[in-house]
Amino acid sequence: MPGRDKTTTPPADKAAHYHGHRRRLRQRFLAAGSEAISDYEMLELILFRAIPQRDVKPLAKNLLATFGSFSEVIAAPVERLKEVDGLGEAAIAELKIVQAAANRLVRGEVKQRQVLSSWSNVLDYCRAAMAFESKEHFRILFLDKGNHLIADEQHQTGTVDHTPVYPREVVKRALELSATAVILVHNHPSGDPSPSRADIDMTRAIVEVARPLGIAVHDHLIVGKDGHASLKALKLI
Repeated sequence: MPGRDKTTTPPADKAAHYHGHRRRLRQRFLAAGSEAISDYEMLELILFRAIPQRDVKPLAKNLLATFGSFSEVIAAPVERLKEVDGLGEAAIAELKIVQAAANRLVRGEVKQRQVLSSWSNVLDYCRAAMAFESKEHFRILFLDKGNHLIADEQHQTGTVDHTPVYPREVVKRALELSATAVILVHNHPSGDPSPSRADIDMTRAIVEVARPLGIAVHDHLIVGKDGHASLKALKLI
């Protein structure tokens, strides 16, 4: 069938086995919710549509073994997913649709509320959007005078351990959007969110350029698969 990954048709007895498993897994999910199923079963549910004629349990378990967690599977770069045996274009698309949907959901939560009063939503969004990236990305949340989100933009993409950021470009963009405050965010692909000396110096440089123009830097968040760090909470800005 177009849009699905190519598979061979299994014998009838095996087909009956995995079709029954799929039906039972869907029923359990609908009846009891996601807490009732494991990470590999959640991956199975996602893969069912793309791979209709094969038992996908071994593939789901292999994905977890390869990438480490459900979140890391969903956020894995397309090129790395292509290296997994048995995972075709249609299945990769299903995984990426789930990632995009999750990002839109948490971004919607951030947009609907005053940012500083829904800090946990901001953290959830930043981690979902960036924590599992293989390269450093620097993004900026631009806020109005009521601390509502005006725009969320990716400013720079760097290497595995460095992203070039230019303070005057950050402030210039804030002025273009009539933002009165910003939250800086970047990820550490290593997983460890601890700020480096360069992170601290760059943040302070942005603060110094922004302050005379009436633009506040509320925080600089660093996210990684092992957690997050706030330069404000660490009293580094």
